[in-house]
Amino acid sequence: MSKLRLALAVAGMLASAAVSAQSTLRIGLQDDPDVLDPTRARTFVGRIVFASMCDRLVDITPDLKFVPQLAESWKTSDDGKTLTFTLREGAVYHDGNPIDAASVKANLDRAMTLPDSNRKSELSAVASVDAPDARTVVLHLKAPDASLLSQLSDRAGMMISPATFDKDPGSKPVCSGPYRFKERVQNDRIVLEKFPQYWDAGNYHFDRVVFTPIPDSTVRLNNLRAGGLDIVERIAPTDADAVKGDAKLRFAPVTGLGFQAVAVNVAHGDRVNPAFKDKRVRQALELAIDRDVINQVVGQGMFQPAHQPFAPASFAFDTSVEHSGRDPEKARALLKEAGHDRVAFELTYGNNTTMQQVMELIQAMGAEAGFDITLRPLEFAAVQAALARGDFQIGQTGWSGRVDPSGNIHQYVACKGNLNDGRFCDAEIDKLLDEARAVSDEGKRRELYSQVLQKMQVERPQIYLFYLPWIFGAQQSIQGFEPYPDGLIRLKGVKAAGK
Repeated sequence: MSKLRLALAVAGMLASAAVSAQSTLRIGLQDDPDVLDPTRARTFVGRIVFASMCDRLVDITPDLKFVPQLAESWKTSDDGKTLTFTLREGAVYHDGNPIDAASVKANLDRAMTLPDSNRKSELSAVASVDAPDARTVVLHLKAPDASLLSQLSDRAGMMISPATFDKDPGSKPVCSGPYRFKERVQNDRIVLEKFPQYWDAGNYHFDRVVFTPIPDSTVRLNNLRAGGLDIVERIAPTDADAVKGDAKLRFAPVTGLGFQAVAVNVAHGDRVNPAFKDKRVRQALELAIDRDVINQVVGQGMFQPAHQPFAPASFAFDTSVEHSGRDPEKARALLKEAGHDRVAFELTYGNNTTMQQVMELIQAMGAEAGFDITLRPLEFAAVQAALARGDFQIGQTGWSGRVDPSGNIHQYVACKGNLNDGRFCDAEIDKLLDEARAVSDEGKRRELYSQVLQKMQVERPQIYLFYLPWIFGAQQSIQGFEPYPDGLIRLKGVKAAGK
């Protein structure tokens, strides 16, 4: 081959590689998602993948308004007990089957009845679902539920092809969004490819999307700075200045709706620590933790201290339960009152950089207050599995947040809540939570949630640590990316410069 022909060939390969690179969007995740089935999934990072792969009945805007997605419109009956959706015409699943009312009914029925569904408590107000014609879905409710539309804007409202229900959808999901599943290599990558038949395909500008889990925040950032990633989620607060100071990168934070907490196992399986059945011990652990220290040392001022599941932006946020500092002396007194000089326990959590630092601080603070804490770091999906089967004493739990306050508390605290991993149960709290769902007046709902919070100050089934900020970093060449308060990455209108 002549030098000219060789040069032309190399130039051609480089051009081809450049085109290929431009058509692939690379996203760095803090953790590896769990099962890729919206009905059974429980991780936040899974929701990021679902946002590109599985359409919902409705979506939200950056200012938390509900907008159409698979449903073009919806209406609630005067008595609040019937919610009717009119579906988009012409939408299809990734296997080509139509997204019609019968398939939506099948998805909702599955979410309400599948033994290991994590959507049951989110849909607990639904008595039955009808599909009177191909484009009409009717949800009949046991009682009015002001939170239901919010739940249907997330995993409870995501649709997968009913033809694949018995074909392991968690490993090979056949969904309904702009990108379809291509392959997954556990703890390495999840690859999606553009779905040409998507109803809004023209607004999606990449041929492939590759999600790469990188738990180490420094490594994740270095990959972004080197150009190996286009977008990364959850930039560590300690790395914020590095992103801001890099002219090639964009720093994109947004105030979130969720929280980070630890759950206490009070009644789930044989790993229960008997000491924590006493609420005074749970109260002592809460008093041992200084959220302000976590905020300053780990969060660099971005981890706003939390003592409740409702973020400051929520109408249910109650300032009366917020406080600063800690009280190790009172914590030790409570332990003695409960009959303990010291209490030893194991703390299970995800092994990413940020949570390692948070849990080491809790370990040190707990030691001063009478707790001997053994740290148990696990890969994030393994943490979720351990929590679900009761294989923990105290465990990291977090929630990315929902528009409606019910979505931030019901499934975690209600007796039959699907994410109530510690199996805490209080009949009065259940009654208040159900009442709060059934009324639409925000003032009345706020009063009911305030009563719940007052009881939780005593019972402490969960100990809240901080509200979650979503801190994204992106290449300046990526245009149209906008962070949302729910932390999801929506790719509509996102493109590379020059495309």
